[in-house]
Amino acid sequence: MPYTLNDLAGDIKDIVQTNKMPDDSEKICHFVSKALMDPSFVLQNLPDRKEGSSPREILYEDAQTGFCICGHVYSTKAIGFPHDHGSSWAVYGQASGETEMTDWKIIKDQPDEGVIYVKPNKTYIMKPGDVHFYSVGDVHSPVRKAPVRLLRIEGVNLDNIQRSNIKAEV
Repeated sequence: MPYTLNDLAGDIKDIVQTNKMPDDSEKICHFVSKALMDPSFVLQNLPDRKEGSSPREILYEDAQTGFCICGHVYSTKAIGFPHDHGSSWAVYGQASGETEMTDWKIIKDQPDEGVIYVKPNKTYIMKPGDVHFYSVGDVHSPVRKAPVRLLRIEGVNLDNIQRSNIKAEV
């Protein structure tokens, strides 16, 4: 039986309502991976985007807990800058293609300047089915050299969150 967006949303909601993050992040990662490995889920929820449209689409936003399930579809290369998710956690799950992800280490936090300086710590390739949890304050950056599809679960809608001012130390 296919795994649906409603199934994924219900499974995540059960976890978020009864647990604290990141304690049970592996449970959310399990269900995201389950969705990513279901070809009908990917086909139905991560379709091609119209040219000029945003690669990010909110597929589900929970009114009670605030978490979101977002679909990201990049038809061309995309290079992200180091960023965090403000006061939220996030889960990235690769549906198709590959994402080179770099985790960054905070080397200097200058609250008076409002800047956090980082340096690369670890780089890895996310392939279809791979899922990664980013806790509050984790800094990372994606590089996508070819078309990709992914799911991102956000603890809260990141459209409404102020992100940190992060600069890569050179």
